[in-house]
Amino acid sequence: MTNRITELFQIEYPIVQAGMVWNSGWKLASAASNSGILGLIGAGSMYPEVLREHIQKCKAATDKPFGVNVPMLYPNIQEIMDIIVEEGVKIVFTSAGNPKTWTTWLQEKGITVVHVVSSVKFALKAQEAGVDAVVAEGFEAGGHNGRDETTTLTLIPMVKEKLSIPLIAAGGIATGRAMLATMILGADAVQIGSRFVASEESSAHQNFKQLVVDSKEGDTQLTLKELAPVRLIKNKFYYDIQELYQKGPSVEQLKDLLGRARAKRGMFEGDLEEGELEIGQISGLIHDIKPVAEIVKDIIAEFEEAKKSISRM
Repeated sequence: MTNRITELFQIEYPIVQAGMVWNSGWKLASAASNSGILGLIGAGSMYPEVLREHIQKCKAATDKPFGVNVPMLYPNIQEIMDIIVEEGVKIVFTSAGNPKTWTTWLQEKGITVVHVVSSVKFALKAQEAGVDAVVAEGFEAGGHNGRDETTTLTLIPMVKEKLSIPLIAAGGIATGRAMLATMILGADAVQIGSRFVASEESSAHQNFKQLVVDSKEGDTQLTLKELAPVRLIKNKFYYDIQELYQKGPSVEQLKDLLGRARAKRGMFEGDLEEGELEIGQISGLIHDIKPVAEIVKDIIAEFEEAKKSISRM
């Protein structure tokens, strides 16, 4: 299966394992890369030296390409980027910031740069900044999300219409059928997050993994738009937010309720009541916790079968 993305990343299948906070450590990234897709370490939940350790362990665990996802809103971003260069990482996905800030700097050091966007406007800005590819992420996605609530089904063809560089679809994709659907709409590849949360190699707490498996349609909701829109599983913390909204809260009151380390508390430490539990709408289609290799095998098998079904139609 060869196209612009498999050639860009030198991978077997056009699938990227998303670099998710508190879920995507070296075990997940290396397992993904060893399965023929692109594994990503999620730097958003790591101090710089912790990131260095994960990169080194990932290099020891795979000889295949892998990358690092870097949200650009952190104060120690320069240190993180320096470590990525020092450790010889060749692929960086940037998000939550202006792609012009780091793209040229990284590319001058031989690094392939991909930027994550949630709209046509920002996809064009990323292309203008010179990125090598774009991830267009629909409203269905877990974690932090776009404000416009544009779904993947509409976002991908609209971005494809305007973009000339490779396009990776994200948001609501966990199966081979969804992978084929987004590629028919114009994507060169897919980025998958939620399905890999419920993998044996994910660094998420077992409590959180099981909750994802148990989730049904309607169990997630986008909230906290005044801060940074985030899709959460509905738990006590989520309902506390909704109760506060009934009082017309200020941004400061919302920040006070959110506090610090909510995501770590929920996803990494397994507090299902008070933690921030980020997952996509597609969790309603995730029914088991499996090794990454099996997940990838299942997705590709379903993708190929779906292609045959389309041909028969």
